[in-house]
Amino acid sequence: MEVWEHTSPSNMRDQWGMWYDWAIRSRLEPMKAAARMVKNHLGGIIHAATERITNASAEGLNSVIQKLKYVARGFRNRDRFRAAIYFHLGGLDLYPAGITR
Repeated sequence: MEVWEHTSPSNMRDQWGMWYDWAIRSRLEPMKAAARMVKNHLGGIIHAATERITNASAEGLNSVIQKLKYVARGFRNRDRFRAAIYFHLGGLDLYPAGITR
């Protein structure tokens, strides 16, 4: 748990190294597999933890697009699907200026 308390990448790398050493010495094969995976992705993990960057906005956009696909029950034309995405995610107004309801 101390790993996440550090803000500098070098301190975080040292803490992950200590955890990795402990996990590899354990006799638990799942822990060893997790340690190897963390070691392979350590640069990205440290970058995400120190910069607080996630892909949450991309996942949010993707969920809206998937909902559009579901609601439309399939588009026959790729251009219409693209127009629906632009309309719903582009902040377009259904009634532009000059058109009354």
